[in-house]
Amino acid sequence: MDTLTATLDGHRARGVHVLHVEMEAPWSVAVQDEATVGVLVMVRGEAWLDRAGHDSVGLRPGDVVITTAGLEYTFAGSPGVPPTIVIGPGEVSRDLVGNDLCVELSHGVRRWGNAPGGEDAFLVGTYELASQVTGRLLDAVPGLVVVRGGDWDRGLIGLLVAELGRDLPGQDVVIDRLVDLVLVTALRRWFAEEPGRAPRWWTAQSDPVVGPVLSAMQADPAAPWTLTTLAREAAVSRATLARRFTDVVGESPMAYLARWRMDVAAQLLRDTDATVEQVSGRVGYASPFAFTAAFKRAHGMPPRTFRRKAG
Repeated sequence: MDTLTATLDGHRARGVHVLHVEMEAPWSVAVQDEATVGVLVMVRGEAWLDRAGHDSVGLRPGDVVITTAGLEYTFAGSPGVPPTIVIGPGEVSRDLVGNDLCVELSHGVRRWGNAPGGEDAFLVGTYELASQVTGRLLDAVPGLVVVRGGDWDRGLIGLLVAELGRDLPGQDVVIDRLVDLVLVTALRRWFAEEPGRAPRWWTAQSDPVVGPVLSAMQADPAAPWTLTTLAREAAVSRATLARRFTDVVGESPMAYLARWRMDVAAQLLRDTDATVEQVSGRVGYASPFAFTAAFKRAHGMPPRTFRRKAG
């Protein structure tokens, strides 16, 4: 399990809101949902995204927008159209005086908008709450990322649209995975186009020495890893691994492992009912006391206090 997959799995424990939106002009929506990560995919027609202090961004079918850190923006069928709908936290929709529009604008399972079959259509997915692991993603991505449509998304968006229209057992899991796939694929495309913006943990995964070591640690944080056993994963000497890992990732293998374990532990405490003893074992600590001390150093509070505050 890599860093980005762990991030998405952490979000999934709290659910991902996904809607197929269909609109007829004139329309404009003020998005103030405070979502940690948002994914917007144009399906047909065109739309314009406006945010304070920036030029309007025009979007066409296949374009993907990723927002982070609760970015507020206006999404409209034409530039400059004033909003008549406000989307707040929890994906609650209201008019400008506060009247609830959730029922009025709902048109069946995961469908929403002012006109079913309208000329403009897009998909919206929101990941509402942050986990500790998510910080690595948010630190790497600015408030707004636009990835233009192309061969990279061929078939994927159509599949997501089709699945959103179904109401079958396990459908939420299928849709969550597809939204994740859109997000990962779009980010991979963006990092390829903006290599200078790619975080070290992203580029390190393709390094022939560091990549296998990262994969091993991320897949099994409970294993009793040492520099020697990690070097075996890369088929290099301890000295070579230590030097290469630090050059590529920016910290030593054991420092990365310790931080990864504490990130995963925080996510488990926040998103599961596992006891502190169970969490300690799942991140490689034989003693809950040693785990508690390490967790307090990393997060400034004991595990139980962290869980209570996170809840």
